[in-house]
Parts: sequence; C-alpha cells; structure tokens
Amino acid sequence: MTAGPKCRDLIKRSEDEAGFLAGHCTKLKAYRCPSGLWTCGWGHTRGISEETTCTPEEADRWLDEEITAVEEKLCYSVRVPVTQGMWDALVCFVYNIRRSRWNDRDCRLLRWLNAGISKERIAPEFNRWIYGTDPETKQKVKLPGLVKRRAAERELFVS
Repeated sequence: MTAGPKCRDLIKRSEDEAGFLAGHCTKLKAYRCPSGLWTCGWGHTRGISEETTCTPEEADRWLDEEITAVEEKLCYSVRVPVTQGMWDALVCFVYNIRRSRWNDRDCRLLRWLNAGISKERIAPEFNRWIYGTDPETKQKVKLPGLVKRRAAERELFVS
C-alpha cells in the first residue's frame, strides 16, 4: 500500500499551509518548529541546521523520501489489513511524530490496531498526540496546529 493524494495533501497543508495553497513549498529556509526542532521544506527535520535552505523541488524530494521511509516502517509494524484512509492517516501521523516514536512498546494506537480493535475505537487515540515540548520550559504544551492535524488524521482514519 502507498500513500495517496489525501495523505500528501494533509502533510503539505499541515506543514506549510501557504505553500499547499500556492502549489509549492514556501518554507525554504530552516526554522524552528513549535517543539524547537530545526525544520525545512514540508516539515523535514533530518539533517537540518540553522543554515539549511532548499528549493521547492528539494522539499518535494525530501517529502517523497520520508514518506517512503515511513511506509517501510508501517509495512513492518502494522500486522493487520487496513483501508486506504487508515493507511494515509497513519503515514501522515508517523511522518509527524517521527519514525523513532512509532513502535509497539510506546504507541497504544499501534498496539490497538494490531490487536484488531475497531478503527472507530482507535480513532480517539490520535487526540493523545497533540502536545509538543516548549523549547524554553521543556514542558508539554498543547499545540493548536497538532489539534487541527490530529482531527484531520482521525477523520481520514475512519473514512
């Protein structure tokens, strides 16, 4: 299974709404995301430093590479059949939380999915992932952008 257009659109809209509306990435210079990570392009964080810049084409390539890596992780960890909507929501979700945080031990959403629990019962689990770490205080804070993103992922998951 591969990520469909709804998944890619949701990632792009969540990471760079202005760019999504313009049809090309506009976040071409490194910036700190709300949790303090250096980010560039469509939410790309791996290897990004304060000096990083990219072209819209590089941002698209990074997005494709990261989606492929997320899909490989999901193919390994998801052990039950899923719908396209579930797959797209999971790809978007794992793209955002980073692959290293998606594992059987730490993610109840994944455990429940593999246990065969219904997608309607699993969907509220997305609500648990709406917090980031304030870079200054190091405390968990609710991020409005994540609230919006998780709502869209939930909707896609149950579609």
